[in-house]
Amino acid sequence: MEIINNEALSQCIREAVRAELQEHFRTGSTLPPQEERLLSKQELAAELGVSLVTLTDWMKKGLPFLRLHKRVYFKKSEVLKIMTTKIKD
Repeated sequence: MEIINNEALSQCIREAVRAELQEHFRTGSTLPPQEERLLSKQELAAELGVSLVTLTDWMKKGLPFLRLHKRVYFKKSEVLKIMTTKIKD
């Protein structure tokens, strides 16, 4: 026994998706901001075009980093923020 046919179900889904998309674009995204991916020392050094030794020196001078289970990670936004502030000073 069929309660709803495939065409009616398909139409119902299309209308629901259309309504959700219209609401999404009308009110803007309500999703929480995506968390920033952490960069390893190697990744950050490659992105900045510096050696690991230089990066370690910068860490000693106050470059912000996180230590997780004996590993060091960086938030690129924090690194760029402090670098631009230091340049302005």
